[in-house]
Amino acid sequence: MDAASWDERYGTDGLLWTAQPNRFFVAEVVDLPPGRALDMACGEGRNAVWLATKGWQVTAVDHSEVGLAKGRDLALEAGVEVDWRLGDATTYDPAPGFDLVAVLYLHLPRDQMRTALEKAMRGLEPGGLMVVVGHHLDNIVRGVGGPQVPEVLYRPQDIEQMLGGLDIVKAETVERPVDRAGVTGIAIDTLVTAVRP
Repeated sequence: MDAASWDERYGTDGLLWTAQPNRFFVAEVVDLPPGRALDMACGEGRNAVWLATKGWQVTAVDHSEVGLAKGRDLALEAGVEVDWRLGDATTYDPAPGFDLVAVLYLHLPRDQMRTALEKAMRGLEPGGLMVVVGHHLDNIVRGVGGPQVPEVLYRPQDIEQMLGGLDIVKAETVERPVDRAGVTGIAIDTLVTAVRP
């Protein structure tokens, strides 16, 4: 989806997603000492705001101005500062110096996803952690929600191959409950963490 489509999707009252941070992301970073973090394709900013409440200096990038506006509102409600940047994940060039880079639920065709991850990795400091979470390819047939287009979904090994130059720490298929119209189903996700040596 392009920026205009996301602007339209985020243009509803309230948040399209929850204000709570992603559970898998939280589990990976909650015990890290705060530093500088980059949230690429931040959407409505829930993970960026959560990081800021934990003392991180956060730069959050998204190509949807409407999504960023909702993120600014979340940050204001939480009483934190986030550096919001309008930019496309496939073309945005982060300055180096980030201790943490998050790429959460960014779903693009394979070549564009590789480009986005390469761009995001450029911002990562030696010793810095990269966290990638997204809908698993198996989610189409066994899970609930998420894109229904196989070309934009990925398995852990797909992301591993795109993170050349980083040391893979974790590459897993993970599951989470999803409530849809009062019925709980399971969503299947990919979780990959990696460190720049």
